[in-house]
Amino acid sequence: MFQSIFSMLDNVVSTMQTLLYVDVIQPFLFKVGWMDYDEDTFDALYWVIVGVLEVLVMYAILRPLEALRPAEKWRDRKGVRVDALYTWIVKLGFLNLFFFFTFQPLFDSFQGWLRLHDISNIELDNLWPGVTSQPIVAFLIYLIVLDFVGYWYHRMEHRIGIWWELHAVHHSQQKMSLWSDDRNHLLDNIMQAGVFATVALVIGVPPSQFVVLVAVTNLMQSVQHANIRVHFGWLGERLLVSPAFHRRHHAIGYGHEGTAYGCNFGVLLPWWDMMFRSVSWNRELEPTGIRDQLAVGDVPGRDYGNGFISQHWLAFKRIAQRIASRRATRAPGSDSAAV
Repeated sequence: MFQSIFSMLDNVVSTMQTLLYVDVIQPFLFKVGWMDYDEDTFDALYWVIVGVLEVLVMYAILRPLEALRPAEKWRDRKGVRVDALYTWIVKLGFLNLFFFFTFQPLFDSFQGWLRLHDISNIELDNLWPGVTSQPIVAFLIYLIVLDFVGYWYHRMEHRIGIWWELHAVHHSQQKMSLWSDDRNHLLDNIMQAGVFATVALVIGVPPSQFVVLVAVTNLMQSVQHANIRVHFGWLGERLLVSPAFHRRHHAIGYGHEGTAYGCNFGVLLPWWDMMFRSVSWNRELEPTGIRDQLAVGDVPGRDYGNGFISQHWLAFKRIAQRIASRRATRAPGSDSAAV
């Protein structure tokens, strides 16, 4: 049954891919003399279609819920517009296209090196023949492994200072909505895509399942960030990351502070937070954002930028300031330790 669902979805997307490519994309490539990219563009188009379908499903389900059961009521949605831009950039596959054309040769070389040295990929679906080879079981195994990697990737984003300055673009949103999931520095997105593609390659995730894994993960993370007052109940909260659970991660004073540099880092599953003691079950509704965005007396809060360009530029400025600060503390005669 699970395999038939995979096949049905794949057939729908593949049909749309072929029609769009033959009628629109290929004639354009021929006209501008880019037929050398013929096959690569056809493959990339699959991701673009999946992304558009993701956005349509996400909006159709979550926007009405945001209107019916908002966690916060806003006078306007002005601060949310830039997040919609992030979403379309990510979902339309622009990053995937960049990643594909830039890093695919590296992955091909890596695979060739593995074959040359007779090193096999870790085929997780062959751990227990007859059981783990079942599509639904293999899918769940891949999901759990990638979610575990996602937990530690996310936690390191908060722990490593320079990395945090990139991730701070995501946390600086004070109006969380269905669009907020994709609000992230593009450099961090590229790094993340590289890490997860590498892990998926090593553990042997089939391409068709990888597409579904990415789509499911993206949709669930959009649910988590949506401005909806939803709680999954005692058991549900311990099975899947809910909007209430993840909102705590974005709360000022909780999401990036303390000895663990925050709480509730889980991507889809709260299990890792429970296992590694970074969980908070507090459901109290708190303002979201970063503490230094708040004004202190007459001193204005830190500016993280309101637009797409300014948010990226200011992140690089913060990184430069952090590096300069470290160099200053390490200079001869300094008694301070680098942070």
